[in-house]
Amino acid sequence: MPCANARHILVDTEEECLKLKTEIENGADFAETAKLNSACPSRMRGGDLGTFAQGQMVPEFDQVVFSGDLNKVLGPVKTDFGYHLIEITKRW
Repeated sequence: MPCANARHILVDTEEECLKLKTEIENGADFAETAKLNSACPSRMRGGDLGTFAQGQMVPEFDQVVFSGDLNKVLGPVKTDFGYHLIEITKRW
């Protein structure tokens, strides 16, 4: 079964998500941005979600993680939890 390592930032609005994506693309550190802005408890680890298998996350999140480019900031991705920025750090 395919697995991945990823980190994310979860916020309430698409506008906030796009603003943070721009900041990261302009040089802000992803982990530090997660610590300061993410609503997910993973913010304490810089947004790191660790290792998970395909099918363990909600479908919208899972689809991006298992089809998106590695080491790029992907999103906004809308789920029932809010809006995510996702960075896939490893996939196998």
